[in-house]
Amino acid sequence: MKKIAADKSLIAYCGLYCGACKKYLKGRCSGCHKNEGATWCKVRNCCIENSYLSCADCKEFSDQSKCRRFNNFISKVFALIFRSDRQACIDLIREKGYENYAQKMTSTEEMVIKR
Repeated sequence: MKKIAADKSLIAYCGLYCGACKKYLKGRCSGCHKNEGATWCKVRNCCIENSYLSCADCKEFSDQSKCRRFNNFISKVFALIFRSDRQACIDLIREKGYENYAQKMTSTEEMVIKR
């Protein structure tokens, strides 16, 4: 298993931290930014089209809950299943910056996503 490392390139477009995900740590996922098969993800596609590192860079929506790509039925199911809060992640990135967010995600055990 890989070691949890602080790396801003491991922040998913939706704000979750791939570097603390068990699937990533076990080598079964390359992470959001490198996952070429995730063409179905509307958030990922939007961020790529707009050259955003994540939704935290979005100029159109200061509140991601208003964005239909970010806040939809699938994302609500995902949040329930994986006990994740993407909005809180985006808010934290905006507050602390990418580097500090990645550092925080590597030092907080309960942030590990169970997949």
